[in-house]
Amino acid sequence: MKHHVLFIGLVWPEPNSSAAGVRMLQIVHSFLEQDYHVSFACSAARSEFSFPLENLGVICHSILLNDHSFDVFVSELKPTMVVFDRYITEEHYGWRVTENCPNALRILDTEDLHCLRKARQKALKENREFEVSDLLVEETAKREIASILRCDITWIISEFEMYILKNVFKLDESLFAYLPMWVDTVGMLHATSLQYQTNATSLQYQTNATSLQYQFHLKSNFSFIGNFLHEPNWDAVLFLKKEIWPIIRKKLPQVELHIFGAYPSQKVLDLHNPKEGFIVKGRANNLEEVYDSTRVFLAPLRFGAGIKGKLMEAMLRGVPSVTTSVGAESMHGDNAWNGSIEEGAEAFADAAVSLYSYEKIWQDSVENGVQLIQSRYIKKDNSFISHLEELFYNLEMHRRQNFMGSLLQYQSFQATKYMSKWIELKKSLK
Repeated sequence: MKHHVLFIGLVWPEPNSSAAGVRMLQIVHSFLEQDYHVSFACSAARSEFSFPLENLGVICHSILLNDHSFDVFVSELKPTMVVFDRYITEEHYGWRVTENCPNALRILDTEDLHCLRKARQKALKENREFEVSDLLVEETAKREIASILRCDITWIISEFEMYILKNVFKLDESLFAYLPMWVDTVGMLHATSLQYQTNATSLQYQTNATSLQYQFHLKSNFSFIGNFLHEPNWDAVLFLKKEIWPIIRKKLPQVELHIFGAYPSQKVLDLHNPKEGFIVKGRANNLEEVYDSTRVFLAPLRFGAGIKGKLMEAMLRGVPSVTTSVGAESMHGDNAWNGSIEEGAEAFADAAVSLYSYEKIWQDSVENGVQLIQSRYIKKDNSFISHLEELFYNLEMHRRQNFMGSLLQYQSFQATKYMSKWIELKKSLK
């Protein structure tokens, strides 16, 4: 049987704008490698930065929110598997998939646990330490966990988030699986190259003509990269501007910090100050050039969740980084970090100055990044798809064991379904 997987995207993937776009393309490409039929549907408008999925052989569909036309669409498509891009998409379309394709395997890709990110953000605003018990009163958690329970399997990108689902929310381990970002090897595991081309959807290692030991003197300045539609990135840049960069600039008065990122708002652009060496450049046209010219990457993330693609990309290009415990969470395991992990502004700035100034520290950190990628993120196979196929062929038994999921499918608990129907009816009466 040749499977047909339908992806329902919250947005069209933009791999040059966010790590979420990279991850989505990695998963799509893995299904294509297994000779699946792949369709991608989304209600959002495409942008000039949207990846041309059609070039990979993916059939693309524009769909509507809160509209019966989706029922007709999915009934005719008859996918055997459906992947929901984040819990919000499952809320909108999950019940329609259940009603029209009851035998399709329902898969949720969280990208990261939104409730974890929001609970940490709330703790930061309240000027206190985050505690895992905060998750139990986080409103988003109720929606996100309900979505996980309604699906047959959920992909989790972070080991810490696996721990939360098992030990804080007490979910059965059969309902979720660890699926981090990965890299594909091409050549030697040394200086690297990121490719986001129509025929290369994975982060890829490539050899570089310049030996690592000589690159220190060819690189200069600090950089930060992040999509500014993502609140943790805006907070990190503000933290850099107000508290960290003044300390660094005092010790390294000729050095600049370059801020890159997709979709910068006016408040981001207003931080630009050449006299202070704080340079806001906006979207990076060429990520390779940014990383190749940067000596040290800074990512003072004070809240967030999941795996930080920007830090993984820095490692791939042989750029050491200074980040926080939130930034490095679940990324390095027992491996040494490729730089420093610090919390306060003073400690963060001191670590950045040392990493920037001393070649031996810099070189050791770059090598740590190479070892980290090699030990944790090299893609070995598509075993996660084999797991899906096993679930598909034992779906009835799997669902019998998920009583809470079946309970949430029961009509009395389907608030999202009836809200959608109400919106659809209201639109039709206009």
